[in-house]
Amino acid sequence: MAKMDSIRVKPKDTKGTLRRVLSYIGQYRYVIALVLFLCLISNAFALLGPSLAGNAINEAAAGKGKVNFSNVYYYAGRMLLCYLVSSLLTIAIDIIMVRVSKGIAHKMRKDVFEKLMRLPVGFFDRNQAGDIISRVSYDIDVISTCLATDVVQIMTSFVTVMGAFIMMVSISPILALTVLVTIPLSVVYTTKMRKITQPLFSKRSKNYGKMNGFAEEMLSGQKTILAYAYEERMQKRFKGINREVADSFNEAEYYGCTMGPSVNAINNLSLCLIAMFGSILYMKDVIVLGQISAFVLYSRKFSGPINEIANILNELYSALSAAERVFNLLDEEEELADREAATELTDVNGNVELSHVYFGYEEGKTIIHDLSLKADAGKLIAIVGPTGAGKTTIINLLMRFYDVNAGAVLVDEGDIRDYTRRSLRSAYAMVLQDTWVFKGTIFENIAYGKEDATMEEVVEAAKAASIHSFIMRLPKGYDTVITEDGGNISKGQKQLLTIARAMLYDAKMLILDEATSNVDTKTERKIQKAMRELMKDKTCFVIAHRLSTIENADAILVLNHGDVVEQGTHEELMEKKKFYYNLYASQFE
Repeated sequence: MAKMDSIRVKPKDTKGTLRRVLSYIGQYRYVIALVLFLCLISNAFALLGPSLAGNAINEAAAGKGKVNFSNVYYYAGRMLLCYLVSSLLTIAIDIIMVRVSKGIAHKMRKDVFEKLMRLPVGFFDRNQAGDIISRVSYDIDVISTCLATDVVQIMTSFVTVMGAFIMMVSISPILALTVLVTIPLSVVYTTKMRKITQPLFSKRSKNYGKMNGFAEEMLSGQKTILAYAYEERMQKRFKGINREVADSFNEAEYYGCTMGPSVNAINNLSLCLIAMFGSILYMKDVIVLGQISAFVLYSRKFSGPINEIANILNELYSALSAAERVFNLLDEEEELADREAATELTDVNGNVELSHVYFGYEEGKTIIHDLSLKADAGKLIAIVGPTGAGKTTIINLLMRFYDVNAGAVLVDEGDIRDYTRRSLRSAYAMVLQDTWVFKGTIFENIAYGKEDATMEEVVEAAKAASIHSFIMRLPKGYDTVITEDGGNISKGQKQLLTIARAMLYDAKMLILDEATSNVDTKTERKIQKAMRELMKDKTCFVIAHRLSTIENADAILVLNHGDVVEQGTHEELMEKKKFYYNLYASQFE
């Protein structure tokens, strides 16, 4: 695995990312407007508290024997009521925003999943599954948490800061000027720290994705790791990756944690100035004791939110970095749209032809050169050749997972680019070397490609695939639930299930990519015989490494370095004693 990039990852478009996050929030604009209104009301009640406290202190400062305790209790009672109402409104705001963030996360995950369904196969070839999962789960969770808590906190803080400053000016404009001295310091400091911390949070999100990708690979290959006694080396590799993740986390949090205390120190400087100048004004009878007390309380309400915002900025930067990764996925180039004049592929006969095809996965690296082959309807075509000859690539081109660079792939004499992808792919049934089953009953797994399949049809397909007797030995037969990824059945049995699935699927063309590599020779011959009987009038493409399994093929295409070097039946190719003969003989040496 390539060594992780240790440099800082700088966000590409922070403003653009923020706009797109706001577009998701905009779907709840009326709810947000209600939240903002409640914030104003809540803060209005909270801001009345210091003023009432100042009035109570003025009453108490009247001197011994002159204090009207009924007024003190009156102001204290009103102050308590204001804070209680403010707290209840804040709880209501938090509940509303949790629901809003839940809805946004739901919509965002829906958009991401739908996007994944529209992406070409090449995207999944280039990206680790773990990194994709990290974007769908961890990154969107970070965004959701930020929306649920931080957005409300920012709105509340903004209203509090503005309201507190207005109240301070109303009490003493001179003292209010002392507060303005420290504001530029806070702004300059937080702006500078943003430039430092945001790239670090982007790097942290990226490293989390890489770690999840490595963990996913490790878990999926656990048996291989154990079989080769590779545990210690995998632990060392994970330790290195985990160390980079921890370092990026610590580096981001280190700078992030300094922001709150630093801004708090600046705010405390403001409090010192208030105490000094307030004392001077009190001694000169410009201001009374209750006003000073109220002003100090308002200054704390003014500086407190600024300090909180400094702390929240860390979470905002983390959320923006996560959002950027999510939006990068949403911006991935999708499969090319079907041509405007594309038609549905119907009434398929199964005549397939590749005409002078050139193809390469990367620009400038052609791996299929001037390939031409023809498969008549209803024939079994075997594709053989050494590793890297281009066998699986041909299947990718037939299914149009990739488009040819030059030449054409034809089905029933029509260029497949003139058909809709959906109808083209529906014309094929596939059984791949990497079997795939999902958590569900055996019946559901076999009937996966045919929604209206009956039990009789499923049983017939299972018998043809030589898996019926195994299924009947299970406790619940066809209602037996397969665990995730088929962990409670063998790999060979999973392969037989996928073969049964393909047999049941009503398609005119079939692709088998090493479909019988995990079954014994006796079962393999039964499957071959059953396929020949069940798939009459269907065109079959079989990729095989064990050449003994395709001796009865109607035609064998021998590939080497992207070219068809020989073509014919098994007997014809053996008589020529060329490339195929040597390939076949090497398996029996």
